[in-house]
Amino acid sequence: MNAVLTAGRVPWPGFARLAAKVGYPGVDVALDAARKEGAAATRTLLEQLHIRPAVLGFPVEFRKDDVTFEHDLEKLDDAARFANAIGCLRMVTYIPSSSETPKRELRALYKRRFSASAAILAKHDVRLGLEFLGPLHIRQRYPYEFIWRMPEMLQFAQECGFNCGLLLDSWHWHHAGATVDDIISAGKRGIVHVHFNDAAMQPPEKVMDQERLMPGEGVIDLVGFLHALKKIGYSDALSVEVFGRGLKFMPPEDAAKLGLESARRVFHKAGLS
Repeated sequence: MNAVLTAGRVPWPGFARLAAKVGYPGVDVALDAARKEGAAATRTLLEQLHIRPAVLGFPVEFRKDDVTFEHDLEKLDDAARFANAIGCLRMVTYIPSSSETPKRELRALYKRRFSASAAILAKHDVRLGLEFLGPLHIRQRYPYEFIWRMPEMLQFAQECGFNCGLLLDSWHWHHAGATVDDIISAGKRGIVHVHFNDAAMQPPEKVMDQERLMPGEGVIDLVGFLHALKKIGYSDALSVEVFGRGLKFMPPEDAAKLGLESARRVFHKAGLS
């Protein structure tokens, strides 16, 4: 279960309890809140609820100045140690697809920063998933376009470390013009985590990232998407991430159920359990 479904209204550890109550087999872990509870308590909670930890947010601010980055990097080892202790060996973050900095300069900067981060995570067997953002309005937000196509982001991630790969979001996969073949080419090692959602039929200039649909409600080839993941042997978490759709006006439990039921219907349509 992804916290976006409940619009952040259910704090940890209640969020984990809600996920278990609704019927999710796994849950995204709120890093800061879970660390306050402690690794042993978090592990015990998940075991008692019979749910698996899916993913943690990458806790390093890499988009700002060097001082901010270095400050956060100093704390990454402890965060990675916690991730390992609770059996959640995946962290993820997104990379904006436009910037105030020219692409070549920004790419070199991000490569240095992610490479340093990946080296720390690797000591604790933690992988890092980088998300590419496909919609046109994000690519045009700032003067310089950055990486937004799936194969290019995969190449960048692999340059940053052997434990780096993609956070693959079906929304961005669709709006970046990626294909089933791109997933197959990435292979199991190339995909760290998956977000699942759908999109309306709209021209690129009308697409807004905060206006998504539940899986199965739109035009994305989610059956092909799932079959490609099955073909490469992907067996880690798949998280329903839907912004908008009126979810913030629904009771959190209802919104959580809607996400799970929508995903299950697409899996059924694809002939997958």
